[in-house]
Amino acid sequence: MPVARPERQEPRVIAHVDMDCFYVQVEQRKNPDLRGVPTAVVQYNSWKGGGLIAVGYEARKFGVKRSMRGDEAKRVCPDLQLVQVPVARGKADLNLYRSAGSEVVAILSKKGKCERASIDEVYLDLTDTAKSMLLEAPPEGLDSIPEEALKSHVLGLGSDANKEEDVRKWLCRPDADYEEKLLACGAIIVAELRIRVLHETQFTCSAGIAHNKMLAKLASPMHKPAQQTVVPASSVPDLLASLPVKKMKQLGGKLGSSLQDDLGVNTVGDLLKFSEQKLQDYYGINTGTWLWKIARGISGDEVEDRLLPKSHGCGKTFPGPMTLKTTSSVKHWLNQLCEELSDRIQSDLDQNKRIAQTLTLHARAFKENDLEPQKKFPSKSCALRYGASKIQEDAMRLFESGLSEFLNSKNVGWGITSLAVGASKIIDIPNGTTSILKYFNEKCISSNSSDCSDALLEEPNHTVTSISKRDDENPKSRAPTESAFHTKGLSDKNANVKGTILRYFSGSSCSSSNQSSANKIDLEEHERTVIASELNSNPNPNNNWGFNIEEIDPSVVDELPLEIQREIRGWIHPSKRINTGKRGSTIAHYFSPARN
Repeated sequence: MPVARPERQEPRVIAHVDMDCFYVQVEQRKNPDLRGVPTAVVQYNSWKGGGLIAVGYEARKFGVKRSMRGDEAKRVCPDLQLVQVPVARGKADLNLYRSAGSEVVAILSKKGKCERASIDEVYLDLTDTAKSMLLEAPPEGLDSIPEEALKSHVLGLGSDANKEEDVRKWLCRPDADYEEKLLACGAIIVAELRIRVLHETQFTCSAGIAHNKMLAKLASPMHKPAQQTVVPASSVPDLLASLPVKKMKQLGGKLGSSLQDDLGVNTVGDLLKFSEQKLQDYYGINTGTWLWKIARGISGDEVEDRLLPKSHGCGKTFPGPMTLKTTSSVKHWLNQLCEELSDRIQSDLDQNKRIAQTLTLHARAFKENDLEPQKKFPSKSCALRYGASKIQEDAMRLFESGLSEFLNSKNVGWGITSLAVGASKIIDIPNGTTSILKYFNEKCISSNSSDCSDALLEEPNHTVTSISKRDDENPKSRAPTESAFHTKGLSDKNANVKGTILRYFSGSSCSSSNQSSANKIDLEEHERTVIASELNSNPNPNNNWGFNIEEIDPSVVDELPLEIQREIRGWIHPSKRINTGKRGSTIAHYFSPARN
């Protein structure tokens, strides 16, 4: 359920930039002959001509809609050009569009805090840039205003008779309050960014400029394509008064339906009839307060400084005769989806030093000849293990668990119409962390190998959980995944260290522990466990942990945590006796008791 967040006191300038029919634009850039021609991007499957996933504006004029399939769209618009999305592993490959979206993000992010919301939409916090502009080059002092800024749609401004001149006066008002002057600066900045995007990428985009994310998101699609809409504070009541509740973000589902059915609320403006207390009585304190605030255009959601996705997902639908009705067919497609997911999270790890912690499976299903009310196929999740084969194995376990719950022990036929796997709870690997594991096994030098983790870690125990239960878990309590410790670019010299403590670790089978009480993923903690398991298995009279002191390379000791460094150096220089009288003061407290 939505939660109200405190609104910042100082005025903000937030923009939501939305690419215009982006997939079609990408295909038109690749094939310029498609420009100006009715065009749609269609899914790869041949059933009824494939599903339309993007429709160009030229085709929309003929009544072509994204909900159509290719055959129906062709009947509506015989000249329609259907471009098939690239295919990989039997499903759509969207990497072409993701890469094109990254080009746009690289341009937009240079002017302020940037949050990539999807392949083709971005939030920008332009507050600091607008403040600087207001101090150094306020709109009223500019010799000229960009033409694209003069084409802005300023809500509440009036008639379109002399639109550009009216917009110029609004942008350059010397008597405007500070908040609206910042908004005027934001409109000029966004116009310049949109021009730059067009020149450098050949893509057009639309934008909404307002004082918070909610209003900017509402404004961006109001005048498409290739236009921008500005929302002054004074225009907010009129904007929300007639806005259908289902058009508001987070009100498109059950909550919006409940507002309509239980309270008779059809527009956001209708919420003004209810006090905050009344809304809290119906929907709880947090959601009630959130509803009360959005009715007044209040939102404290911050723009996250994030250029990378919060999660990775791969899915496929199976309409009509393509419905999956056997476990073997489900396994086949899960394997394809998991291979793609594995490639994407491995690429994220290599390029961005980020690891995903949670694997989730979603499905849509039906039961044959079932007279009871249909229930949804439950989403399932578990800790994510890197490597395609491991992800495939865990995804199948999640499916089997969900299917068992869905069928509820009834021996009836079933069908799967949609499958999706996702990797979430992605975190950054701490800066400056270098894992000692990079030295252990030469075959694990390349982080692109999906099987190299087998040489490093035993498979952890996995618990399949329902997605609804997972929300209350602490994601940071899980043990780190194998590939988090891979290091790119390891030299052969380091990979073949001989005659040191490292020779005791080669070929070992190391165990990862489930650190359920840990507050964060700690790479060093894993190293301590690795070292402990080996030292306990190699008794030696020279020290308490069983390796030859003469073969310790001091440069390797520098890789270890500070407490461990002190004790090992104490073994190398025994004249400085280490006080081991108090438990927890030495290396010993990091390790579990020796196995029998």
